[in-house]
Amino acid sequence: MVESQIRTNKVTDPGLLGALLDIPRERFVPLALQGIAYVDDDLDLGGGRFLMEPMVMARLIQIAEPRAGDKALVIGCSSGYSAAVLGRLCACVVAVETDRTLASQAAHTLADLALTNATIEHGALDEGCAARGPYDVILFDGAIEILPEEVLDQLAEGGRLAAVVNERGVGRGTLVVRRGGVISRRPVFDAAVPALPGFGVPPSFVF
Repeated sequence: MVESQIRTNKVTDPGLLGALLDIPRERFVPLALQGIAYVDDDLDLGGGRFLMEPMVMARLIQIAEPRAGDKALVIGCSSGYSAAVLGRLCACVVAVETDRTLASQAAHTLADLALTNATIEHGALDEGCAARGPYDVILFDGAIEILPEEVLDQLAEGGRLAAVVNERGVGRGTLVVRRGGVISRRPVFDAAVPALPGFGVPPSFVF
């Protein structure tokens, strides 16, 4: 996966590559999917939730530039794989998951792998986890159409937020930064991944 999918798609950060090599991705999927855990695709975990395509996840993490002393937040961590990878790069990770079954599975997997600096919080995705913030890095583990203000408010000064943002049917890996209290954003690469629930643009009323 790392050699054929990740390195060949502009992911060059040695710490991130090392984390991807170390973390067993097959531990974060159901038994029936373990044989295809490393394919270049999103994996259906059931209930409308997916494990994000590894190349897209890696590129999102890379543009967020996680550092050893950072505190990170993962929105919609599903089975916890992205939280595990970030846990190798940051001081601590808080991962929010709204699905109780997935949250429980993620917590058990992280514990089994002795990844003690990553914790799972069960809660609404669009609320983030303000009680544990602010965060130097925020990662959305799935595509979104809108960035909720409540999550943006949890981004620390100098913090970086990475997400696939869908606009008019086109997804782009996007970097959001807070500098001097001002939020700026820029698209970095094209990407298509399944949407996270609760981050769609509300439908307009039509007569």
